[in-house]
Amino acid sequence: MIGGESLLLLISIDILKIPLHQEALWLTILAIGSVNLYTWIRLKTDLPVTEMEIFSQLAMDVFAIAALLYLTGGATNPFTWIFLLPVILTAITLPHAYTWYMVILTTTIYTFLIPYHASLLSVEPHLMHDEMSNIAHNMHSQQDEEFFNFHIFGMWFGFVCSAGLVAFFSLELSNTIKAGERTLAEAREKALQDDRIISLGTLAASAAHDMGTPLGTMAIIAHELKHDTGPITQAELCEKMSIMQDQINRCKQALSVMSASAGELRADSGHVTLLSDYLDEVIMQWRSQQPGVKLNLLINPEAPLNSSIIAELTLTHSLINILNNAAKVSPREKGIDLAIHRCTQENFIGLQIRDYGPGIPDKLLDKIGKAPINNSNQGLGVGLFLTYSTINRLGGTIEVSNSPTGGACIDIFLPLVPS
Repeated sequence: MIGGESLLLLISIDILKIPLHQEALWLTILAIGSVNLYTWIRLKTDLPVTEMEIFSQLAMDVFAIAALLYLTGGATNPFTWIFLLPVILTAITLPHAYTWYMVILTTTIYTFLIPYHASLLSVEPHLMHDEMSNIAHNMHSQQDEEFFNFHIFGMWFGFVCSAGLVAFFSLELSNTIKAGERTLAEAREKALQDDRIISLGTLAASAAHDMGTPLGTMAIIAHELKHDTGPITQAELCEKMSIMQDQINRCKQALSVMSASAGELRADSGHVTLLSDYLDEVIMQWRSQQPGVKLNLLINPEAPLNSSIIAELTLTHSLINILNNAAKVSPREKGIDLAIHRCTQENFIGLQIRDYGPGIPDKLLDKIGKAPINNSNQGLGVGLFLTYSTINRLGGTIEVSNSPTGGACIDIFLPLVPS
């Protein structure tokens, strides 16, 4: 608005040759710029902006507009339409009570500008004395008509500009408010999903996965005990029963993680630890579940292994879930690759997990992580969806792609604790 006011003032003075109160107008525009400078500095602070402060800002805009109109003809100025703009902005952004206050303020000032305003004698048509000649009288009539036409054009031009400003500010502000409400709703939904459902869902999915191997072992041993009718020594029977007891204990421990209270407690109990120690712990836990799978560990010398990371149980389960998915589809003789490298982004570590399986169909690449994929037999369902959510919740990113030489690659970027 300051730019538009300055441009109109220059056009009126230099091109249309309309003599105006230049000094007062420029001082008014300078005052508006000073208020905007104060507002810009105010927005740099952390104090919340109140409704009364927003209303006071709009009221200062009204007084600034009134000052400009007072110096340029008052209510006869065709740009009096611009008083609609603060009314509409108030109606969109503030409660209804403030809207009526703004209506009263603008109406009062508009009414005041009808009788009281600075005179523009050089623009008015009646400049002649009573003793003019007939030729002067004709010139006076012609000037009267020209002034009327000029005023009509000014009213039209003012309406077009005012309508454009009202439409522009109303649409932009409405879009901004809608976008803010949509972002806020998404943030609330994401926070609720991440903090509760995702954490517990990840723990439950991982615990269910951990129960698969122990239950399989128990089924085999129970089958052997049932059909073992030959001469069995007490030692062999004791050993089998000991193995079964260990597997049962693992199942009980996994089931305890699935409980809501224990799951919430452990999901939120992240602790700071060295990155090298945390990765060792993750690899050891994964090897206990997949002892026969070959793991090709590739560590970049520039990887910040001495940095710290927030170790969460949900993150550990997410990484193990990805390793298990890769091991499931990769040939046993080739195994899987785990590469640890330095990330281009500061305070991040990059992990790449690659398998040598058939890869991921192209039609599924864009869907992975956005929603669980039904009827999945390659580890792309609920587990990977929860893994995506967990890593995003912790501030990291995950990308899935197919390797040109075959197999799938999963790149994970995790935030480190700043030194």
